[in-house]
Amino acid sequence: MSSAQCFENPPNLNSGIHGAGTVLELGGLKYYVTGPHDSKLALILISDVFGYESPNLRKLADKVAATGFLVVVPDLLYSDPFDMDNPQFDRVSWLNAHGADKACEDTKPLIAALKSKGVTAIGAAGFCWGGMVVLKLAITRDIQAGVILHPAPFIDNEVNEVKVPIAILGAEFDIYFPPERLKQIEEMLSVRAEFESFVKLYPGVGHGWTVRYNVDDEAAVKSAEEAHQDMLNWFIKHVK
Repeated sequence: MSSAQCFENPPNLNSGIHGAGTVLELGGLKYYVTGPHDSKLALILISDVFGYESPNLRKLADKVAATGFLVVVPDLLYSDPFDMDNPQFDRVSWLNAHGADKACEDTKPLIAALKSKGVTAIGAAGFCWGGMVVLKLAITRDIQAGVILHPAPFIDNEVNEVKVPIAILGAEFDIYFPPERLKQIEEMLSVRAEFESFVKLYPGVGHGWTVRYNVDDEAAVKSAEEAHQDMLNWFIKHVK
């Protein structure tokens, strides 16, 4: 895998796939919402660097919503996704402008709004960049459970501060979060008796496999769907 692995296989944001839900706005933050609006259980799906308009991410949101969750996908990048097509794109400046700390803070009005509408339990899943945001939410207790899929790098101190059930789903081929790092995190979490954790390595897949898969590749779709089901099972168990 190349050093640009995190930015490989970008989604086609002009595919015409917009999902079964709707796009709303709250306090300047747009978000895609799908599922029963009267549900007491909500999930927040936080995108990777390619943003909340990713077709596969919205398809996943709709699929999870069909099980009874109200699902929200916030535009925490504020319509400024990572731009693979621009040769002048400054990756460093972009990453500096879109920090996980700010993104975590930007979810809090959304969480408050969900609770004000009667939502009693909230889970959050994050993909790569979004996983860093979920980790920070799991420290604040603003959510009841978290899932991180093909994580971006994070530090041990944050793992040690997690306070809610958390699952981490990793790829066999991932230079940013290789299997040995996943194993290390699993060992760290295993000694935390105050909450449940789940760590799983998916063979034969690379970073981004859960939302950047080729829909025409049967094996890739199968691997992504396995992770999707594991994520859903975690939330069914802990967000109730």
